[in-house]
Amino acid sequence: MRPGPARRALAAGLVSLAAVTGCGVQPSDAIPAGDPPSGPVAPTIAQATKITLYLVKNGRLRAVTRTGLRLSQADTLALLAVGPTPTERTRGFTTAVPPGAVPFSVAIGPAGRVAVNPSVPAGELSAPAVAQIVCTVAATMPEGPAQVTVVGAGRGAGPRECPLGDGGDPSSAPG
Repeated sequence: MRPGPARRALAAGLVSLAAVTGCGVQPSDAIPAGDPPSGPVAPTIAQATKITLYLVKNGRLRAVTRTGLRLSQADTLALLAVGPTPTERTRGFTTAVPPGAVPFSVAIGPAGRVAVNPSVPAGELSAPAVAQIVCTVAATMPEGPAQVTVVGAGRGAGPRECPLGDGGDPSSAPG
């Protein structure tokens, strides 16, 4: 009679048990290490948040929500220059913000006034690109609507508010 799989498994388990119990670790008393930790607990895993971007679909501005880590306003604007995800692209979304607009800098002033400085002159940005920037920045403002001025190379576009009150047509944005 040959040993079956059960006997082989039992033999392997006994060998493992003998190896673990015979490793030579001896019990010891508690080792003093000072006071226990105190204070607030730092988060170990960043919480996901919703990121609202404004992309272009059929020539009109549309809000797109993504889930991701909390980003600065400048990093959120950089996502516009990267463009739509493959899924968003198959749904017909595009971006008018050129890749050369990155990096952005964002300065928040009093009374909801925001200045955005792309890496290209503001005069080189199309009306849809400016509208994407303005609406995306406005969506990041926790205290409500913002007046956004897009500045670059000493030229500015704004102050503007998100033109979605006009049906989402970026060409109707105030000049």
